[in-house]
Amino acid sequence: MSNVWFAGLLPLLLAAASAQAEDSKPADTPAPSNIRGAEYPRIHADLRVTFRIKAPSAQKVEFGFFGFDGGKRYPAKKGEDGFWTATTDKLAPGFHYYRVFIDGVEVNDPGSETFFGTGKQTSGIEVPEKGVDYYLPKEVPHGEIRERWYHSKTTQQWRRIFVYTPPGYDTHRETRYPVLYLQHGGGEDERAWPNQGRVGFILDNLIAERKAKPMIVVMECGYARRPGDAAAAPGRPGAPRDFSRLFGAFEEVMVKDLIPMIDATYRTLPDRENRAMAGLSMGG
Repeated sequence: MSNVWFAGLLPLLLAAASAQAEDSKPADTPAPSNIRGAEYPRIHADLRVTFRIKAPSAQKVEFGFFGFDGGKRYPAKKGEDGFWTATTDKLAPGFHYYRVFIDGVEVNDPGSETFFGTGKQTSGIEVPEKGVDYYLPKEVPHGEIRERWYHSKTTQQWRRIFVYTPPGYDTHRETRYPVLYLQHGGGEDERAWPNQGRVGFILDNLIAERKAKPMIVVMECGYARRPGDAAAAPGRPGAPRDFSRLFGAFEEVMVKDLIPMIDATYRTLPDRENRAMAGLSMGG
């Protein structure tokens, strides 16, 4: 597959998974990933984060991240109002999955939006990086992210994809476009790039700045098994688990099911010079 036409695009897409920003902030503000109206979590100017949750009957509350800072947990202190509060060390700018432990039970934070990551719906927080705005909505022409279901002959199941179509796709009826197949990381699914990764805004902005060609972007779930394939088996004690069975049929899904369906459904340039694949972590 040729990669010339999307040179420079992937670094910006990957950075979106690790950089969320605004130009300037007061010393302490609600995270942009909070549910509407929630004051916590709050992000400090030095990129520490303060979490807060109400659990008046709890004996112990901790906050912790997935795969970040060695799995460190931050003990919370209880106030007289029943709220528990904890402040983290300085965090790297970007998007982080996290969790709350209340008396040892892992739960999501009701103050944050949840996202499918770590294999389940999980609390997530965006830690901004000053001066970075390429993933934010701007006054530029906007494309669309469309949800579509198709039936895979390989897995014998219905599969969901998200498809970004560039600005003007519905009006420029004679134009055909190159296609980028963009894959998520481990523990995520086809929702990761449209939601956490904000791929729609990134592409809109890159295309408007003429840093990327107008293109179609297809986001699929990287997990695929043939009928009858066994699930990932637990390894020997102390040995890593073999997860290869979770995506053993994905190449066949791509080649025999997904790409032919995309070329038949959307106005693509259906040749190898105009087709590329990229991704984050497991998807790369």
